[in-house]
Formats: sequence, structure tokens, C-alpha cells
Amino acid sequence: MSILEGNGQEWVELLFLFFFEGVGKVINIEIPGRGMLLLEYLVLDFNGTIAQDGKLLPGVKEKINSLSQSLETYILTADTFGKCREECLGINAQLKVLDRASGTSEKEDFIVSLGAKTVVTVGNGSNDCMMLAKSALGIGVIGNEGASMKALSQADVVVKDIHDALDLLIKPQRLVATLRE
Repeated sequence: MSILEGNGQEWVELLFLFFFEGVGKVINIEIPGRGMLLLEYLVLDFNGTIAQDGKLLPGVKEKINSLSQSLETYILTADTFGKCREECLGINAQLKVLDRASGTSEKEDFIVSLGAKTVVTVGNGSNDCMMLAKSALGIGVIGNEGASMKALSQADVVVKDIHDALDLLIKPQRLVATLRE
């Protein structure tokens, strides 16, 4: 029997496999007045966002590893302190070290290459402003190192630290409450 001769149930199963089997990791969030966010990628800045003075902040690794089960995760950095590779050991994320001279455009290009409409970004610095602006959801983090006004003005949401940012994705109803129109 050919696939065209199958019964209705076989067609439903085939369509399910075709459309959903390859989708992989996704977080869906319906924002009233804004629409559906279909997030596939999490892109995090390193220094000032998930790390302070080149050292990963406590508890961040566990939250990123938890989110990496739902989102393909990347960490972008110019590696100012030269410790990023060591600090990110054991984190389920791909590390991308950037050219220090063109970090802003490199981050933006990276977001675009992933498909910006499926990316959530988290950052605090001036060189994060374009990735925050281009992504489907940009989260600005103030943190202990502060945050640039340029970055904060391009973010959809601003939080006081990285734990609050990651918790927005772990508990997406918080995003609904903040972003609904």
C-alpha cells in the first residue's frame, strides 16, 4: 500500500511527524495584544550579564542548563577577562568568542543568522543594544556592573539581575503580565 492509500489516522500521524518531529526545542508564549512568541534560541551576553568580573555568577549555570532543555543556548562574549571558556565548563550552551573591535555588529549578525524572530536575548552593555533590538524578545539586565542606557532602551523588558531574566523564561506567565498591551 502506498502512502497515498493510507487511512485518515495515518495521514494525521504523518503530518504530525512532518510538522513537529523536527521542530526541536521551543518555548511558546502568547502575549495578549502582541501575539505569539515562538522562541527557539536563547542568546546570553557573558560579562556583566551572567558573569561579574569574568566570574560566572552563583546559580546561573543551573538555570541555563535547565533552560537549555527548552531552548538552544548560546553565550556570546569578547572575553574581556580571558576566563570565559573555563567559567562556562559544564554549561549546556555553545560559546562564541567575538572580535573585540566589532562586538555590536557581530552580535547583531549572529541573531539575524539564527532567525531573529525566534531568539530571546539577554544583555547589559552598549554592544548588546542591536541584538536586544533585533531579537523577538530582548531582556536587559542591570546587575552589579550596571547597564548601558543604549541597551536598556532597546530591551523589551528590563530586570535587576540575571536570575530575574532567566526566571522570566522558566515562568513565562511573568512575561505575559509585563508585556500584555
